[in-house]
Amino acid sequence: MTRVLLTGADGYIGVRMADHLIREGFDVVGLDSGFHRVGWLYHSADLRPPVLTKDVREIEQADLTGFDAVVHLAEISNDPVGELSQDVTYHINHEGSRRLAELAKAAGVSRFVHMSSCSVYGASGDAPSKEGDPTDPLTAYATCKVLVEQDVSTLADDTFSPTFMRNATAYGASPRQRFDLVVNDLAATAYLYHEIRMSSDGTPWRPFVHILDIAKSVACVLAAPRDDIHDEIFNVGSDGSNYQIRQIAEIIGDLVPGCAVQFGDSSADKRNYRADFTKISTRLPGFSCEWDVERGARELLDVMARIHFDEQMYRFRGHTRIAQIRHLLDTEQIDDDFFWTGA
Repeated sequence: MTRVLLTGADGYIGVRMADHLIREGFDVVGLDSGFHRVGWLYHSADLRPPVLTKDVREIEQADLTGFDAVVHLAEISNDPVGELSQDVTYHINHEGSRRLAELAKAAGVSRFVHMSSCSVYGASGDAPSKEGDPTDPLTAYATCKVLVEQDVSTLADDTFSPTFMRNATAYGASPRQRFDLVVNDLAATAYLYHEIRMSSDGTPWRPFVHILDIAKSVACVLAAPRDDIHDEIFNVGSDGSNYQIRQIAEIIGDLVPGCAVQFGDSSADKRNYRADFTKISTRLPGFSCEWDVERGARELLDVMARIHFDEQMYRFRGHTRIAQIRHLLDTEQIDDDFFWTGA
């Protein structure tokens, strides 16, 4: 049985990915800093692995001994938190991830799956971006993804196979929910207020992917023959999952009776990109997306109805990355370098 260390196992994607990997027959152990454990929205029958509470910057080689693979999710997540302190973002997301890969290789780990992002394409224009196209990261978060891909790729050899998964923008229900993601946020506002009011015109393009399809892609990488995944980059999603933001709003608005959808002026957000998913659909054995935005939005709305979702749940800091990090900083539970203080 393949033994997997899943970093970020207590995060939004991590809790559902752990369940998926365990059900696929992998022996999973989690690792997480614990910053976002308060963001628990609902309970489920998801399987949970044992989880070590540890900062990725403090990992030691001994922590990695005996694992066949590392799946690395544990980085500062999303652009607003990344811009809160660019220096800390680089220390964790770039240097911490590179060091983790180096230690994994030294410990005899044969596979390293890094969760990258389609945000590396930035403002790539009209043509969908392929894995070999130039990158144009616009934020510290996206820049670090590119740097990790470059640095960890140099470690690839006959004993160590890194794979880089450029995920589209994630969505979907999770026990540890996030509402600072487009689909999730619009579903919440439609459910609560029967209104989606956007400040932008919604014209920028983005690719989207359900978190269970992300989990499926990782399971496929771990099960694939080495030559299929060795030092490869995969955009994670499907060609039908490129949407303008206004299309997302309209899809969700149509699912909620009486929901009004309004758009504003053009956005200052320069991110505008589509991704080409031909490679993952043709070259990663067993992978295809099972979700689209409409199905994912229905899932979210169903969960909200069942748990009697309300505004207090929606506004809770634990469901928004930057709000939770600011709370930990303001209450001196973490220091300026994002290390736990012990307070």
